[in-house]
Amino acid sequence: MGEISVEELLNFGVVVVDKPRGPTSHQVSAWVRDILHVKRTGHAGTLDPKVTGVLPVAINRATKIINYLHQQPKEYVSVMRLHSDVGEKKLKAIFRDFEGEIYQIPPVRSAVARRLRKRTIYELEFMEKEDTLVLFRAKVESGTYIRALCRDLGDALCVGAHMEDLRRISTAHFTEEDAVTLTDLLDAYIFWKEDGDDSLLKKYIKPGDYILSFLPRVIVKDSAYRNLAHGSPLYRPGVIDLPSLNPGDLCTVYTESGKFISLSRAVLEGDVVAVPERVIAEITD
Repeated sequence: MGEISVEELLNFGVVVVDKPRGPTSHQVSAWVRDILHVKRTGHAGTLDPKVTGVLPVAINRATKIINYLHQQPKEYVSVMRLHSDVGEKKLKAIFRDFEGEIYQIPPVRSAVARRLRKRTIYELEFMEKEDTLVLFRAKVESGTYIRALCRDLGDALCVGAHMEDLRRISTAHFTEEDAVTLTDLLDAYIFWKEDGDDSLLKKYIKPGDYILSFLPRVIVKDSAYRNLAHGSPLYRPGVIDLPSLNPGDLCTVYTESGKFISLSRAVLEGDVVAVPERVIAEITD
């Protein structure tokens, strides 16, 4: 496929905003909509107003698939304040104990019901300590509350603790290296509109299908494009490359020439390989 134009990116794209402290995630998403003069935007993985960091924002047609990022792992760097000092050796031991499956009650100020639920801590790394302030990194299952994690760490240490500061450094495959400030995004849009320089905007906005790049990819014949774009199931005769899938798995479907068609769910019964869950392809003729 040829180079993607800015107009195509504004129709089906995603930008990773470095969310500042203060506004809600919804406000940041709305500001992206206004900055880029598009009809719709939507974000993945809500951050509290005081929390900064990685906030993927989908543009126009990409809002159809941004929700599929919600269940992907998130990574944070946090500052926890202990209510009494403890040694590094004890801290590190407790951090190791909290890796794996834990039970957690969301904090009082949360958008979900406060009932006990199970979450997975994939990585919990002690980074440094100064007096009662502890800096750590946590890679966690979606829906894990770092504020509650700090509370529970403090309880396990028998001294109490609370979260002092929090920054999200990744959501799935979106990282801080992808992130752009709202000011820089606005400057890039102005450069494009006033000077015709689209280099920065193309750098900041990724094609919308990048949202789903963590999923296995099925490659089909170009001749299957129209039927699949109209929502037909995917049959084996149209498949060129089929990754290892189990029934029920999500996958993306592309033509051999690189056109993104759909987010689909594997069936693998007879000749039926998958059925579409979200068709993204547009029929223009």
